[in-house]
Amino acid sequence: MKNILLYISIVLLSFCTSCSDQYLEIFPEDKITTANFPQNEADIKLTLNGVYALLRESAIYNEGLFGFGVLDGATPNAFNWGNFPITKLGNGQLSATDADIITFRWTRCYAIIFRANYLLKALEQVKLPDAAKNIYKGEAHFLRGLAYSLLADAYGGVPITNTSLTTDEAREIPRASKEATWNQVIADYDVAIQNLGIKAPEIGRADKGAALGLKMRAYLYQNNYEKVLEVSQQIEALNKYALFPSYEGLFKQENENNSEVLFDVQYISGENSQGSFHDQFCGTGTGSFTRGSRYVPTDNLVDAYETIDGSPVDNANKFKNRDPRLEFTVVIPGSYILGFRFPNYLYPGGAFNHPGNRLKHLSARKYRENQLANLPTSGQSAINNIVLRYADVLLAKAEALIELNKNIDEAIGIINRIRTERKDVKITSIPTGLSQSEARIRLRKERRIEFALEGLYWSDIKRWNIGKDIYPVVVKDHLGGVIETKFPNGYLDYYNLLPIPVSELSLNPKLVQNPKW
Repeated sequence: MKNILLYISIVLLSFCTSCSDQYLEIFPEDKITTANFPQNEADIKLTLNGVYALLRESAIYNEGLFGFGVLDGATPNAFNWGNFPITKLGNGQLSATDADIITFRWTRCYAIIFRANYLLKALEQVKLPDAAKNIYKGEAHFLRGLAYSLLADAYGGVPITNTSLTTDEAREIPRASKEATWNQVIADYDVAIQNLGIKAPEIGRADKGAALGLKMRAYLYQNNYEKVLEVSQQIEALNKYALFPSYEGLFKQENENNSEVLFDVQYISGENSQGSFHDQFCGTGTGSFTRGSRYVPTDNLVDAYETIDGSPVDNANKFKNRDPRLEFTVVIPGSYILGFRFPNYLYPGGAFNHPGNRLKHLSARKYRENQLANLPTSGQSAINNIVLRYADVLLAKAEALIELNKNIDEAIGIINRIRTERKDVKITSIPTGLSQSEARIRLRKERRIEFALEGLYWSDIKRWNIGKDIYPVVVKDHLGGVIETKFPNGYLDYYNLLPIPVSELSLNPKLVQNPKW
């Protein structure tokens, strides 16, 4: 959808307000109002684009929706410098009065829901061919379901509204249960699946596979493994997706929208602010040699990677003979990026003392620009961020088989596809004949490695309820000095849900805060 203009937020605000019947029915022809909008399919498409626009993250500090790599900073995978809420979320210092991820995810998701509801109402007012109307209807439900899924994963049960509301009405809606919220997610995805085709009308828009994939994830995040298997089979029946031959190439702009991608968020570089800060703040200082990484991979993550042949790691040369995904994910000492040998190039221009460079021996590589000549200006990275890819479908199916104890060897075979099927990742296969508990360990480790720095580990830790087993985690710098200890007194279970924003509690007396926040 990179050819679709997404800068219509202000336009939408102008027509999403109601007009009073007391005014004379004389409407300006040079402005969009509820009196003259929408009138035709072009207006409907403009409205739809406005919903998609909200999926983009223009400020890396918020990390309100998918999180992508930065959300890994709230896990043992990465370290976030600064006293930001995303940092506090990762080390046990978060407060209900903090902002950024707490408030942004809530408000942005409800903005998506509001616009999707408006689109559905608009579809009732505009005459369209049934085939076109069904597609718009499917996409509206897809986007609304996606928003509710993000809310359910973060906050648990939330207020459910599927119609346009006044401000006063919105302040009177109580929280639904967590189960009811997830049920709403599934219901929306079901409508999307029913109405969307196997091929999207344009690149970047949702299709049946995207809706099925995110429905599968919704079941996965509820640990409903029977349903995970059912939906994964429906995805396979589309005969559309495959592992991309190059793991490294998955995260490069030239390979976007490939056969492994079920759904991604589209970015465009240029003057219209449709690019991303992701590369700038999460890479190795790209865009400026004086800017350090917003988040940095940890030794805890590096140590989780296996060797290619399954032999013990050589502590004297710890980066030799390692799973190739390590170097495709992390910039390790001695490797090159932007034409410079890491980590030496970080130091010119005073960057040596930048707080983001306290882990000077590691940096992130996924989703990074790798050629100095092609560096975008600040905030204009055009690399899409993948929300769901086929590897997730495979590992979800493997996890379901293991947890249901149905066919452990089949599950191991699926995991081994991830380890051997790509041209640039060939590591020792996991043997069959494992017990359920042994297979579970291998599956969870494989998910962590396969999706490292993609923002999924935070949700995995919560749904597996393993925080108490993996924390505390000590983060050290390149000299072995301790920078931070994540959850130094052990993981706090109530961190499995974010607090409801206090600003929302003050507006709606029927909202109840999550326990212990």
